[in-house]
Amino acid sequence: MNIAVVGLGLIGGSLALRLADAGHPVSGWDSDLATRSAAGTAGIAVGAGLGDAVAAADVVVLAVPLTTLTGAVAEIAGLLPPDAVLTDVGSVKGPAYAAARRAGLAGRFVGGHPMAGKEFAGFAAAERTLFDGATWVLGLEPDTVLAHWLKLARLLTGIGARVVPAAAADHDAAVARISHLPHLLAAAVASVASAGGPLALSLAAGSFRDGTRVAGSPPDLSIAMCRDNAAAVDVAVAETVQLLAEDAAVLLRSGHAVRSGWPPPAVDGPPLDPADMTLRERLLDLGRRGGWLSAVADDVLSVQGPA
Repeated sequence: MNIAVVGLGLIGGSLALRLADAGHPVSGWDSDLATRSAAGTAGIAVGAGLGDAVAAADVVVLAVPLTTLTGAVAEIAGLLPPDAVLTDVGSVKGPAYAAARRAGLAGRFVGGHPMAGKEFAGFAAAERTLFDGATWVLGLEPDTVLAHWLKLARLLTGIGARVVPAAAADHDAAVARISHLPHLLAAAVASVASAGGPLALSLAAGSFRDGTRVAGSPPDLSIAMCRDNAAAVDVAVAETVQLLAEDAAVLLRSGHAVRSGWPPPAVDGPPLDPADMTLRERLLDLGRRGGWLSAVADDVLSVQGPA
C-alpha cells in the first residue's frame, strides 16, 4: 500500500520507518522543517507539501499532536484521494471521530491508538521496533466501513502489532484508567517527593524512578489527553481517591494480585470469517473480552486473547 504519514514525531516517525522496512511506499510530511530534514536523511521520502505527501496514498495516517488533530482532519479532508482511508494515532478517540464526521469523512475514518511510546518525543526518538508486539486499537463505530477497517488491520498486523477492535467510547473509558491516570499519578508522586525537600529526592531510587517515568513526558501532550478525555479521567481519579482513603493493606494486596497476574497468558482463539454478516459485533466482543487480531488474510482473521 502507498502510505502517507503526516506528523513525523516519535509515533509517526517510528511508523514511517517500520512501514518502509516492510516494503510499503511511504511519503512523510511534518510542519517542522528540521523534522522533515531529519526524516529525509533517515531515508523517508518527504513530500514537497502536505498535498504532495498524500496525493497517491491508499492510507493516510495523522500522527499529529492532539492539540492540532481536529484542525488537521479538517485540512486533510480537501486533499484526501477519493479511495484513501484516513486514520490517526491519538490517545483519545471521541474528538477525532467528531472531527471526521464534521469533515464528511465518517465512513473513511478509522481511529487508531498504538499503545506504545516513550517519555521522549520527536523524530530523534523514533524506533523501527517500537510497535513490535504492541497493542494497536482500531476504532469500530456504526458508520465505520468494514473494508477500510480490515485494510488497516491487515497493514498493522503485518508490522507486528496486535490489533484490538473497540468502540471510541469504550476505548476512552479504558485508557483513562491505564494511561491517562498513570500520567497524573506519576506527576503527583514527583510533586509530593519534591515537597519532601532535598533529602527525599536524594533518597529516591528504583520505585520513584519507575513510578514517575511518564512524568518525564512533555507536559503539553499529557495535558491535552487528560483534557480531551476529562469525563472518563474524572471517574478514574474519583475511584483512585476513594481507594486511597480505605485500608492501605487491602489496597496493597489487591493491587499486588492484579499486577502479579498481568499480562495474562495469551492463547489462540477461534478464527473469524471476514465474510461473516455479524463480523462487526464479533470484533467488538473480541475487544471487550481482551482479545486481538494477530493476522489478517482474505479468508480468515487470526485471533488471540487471554486464556
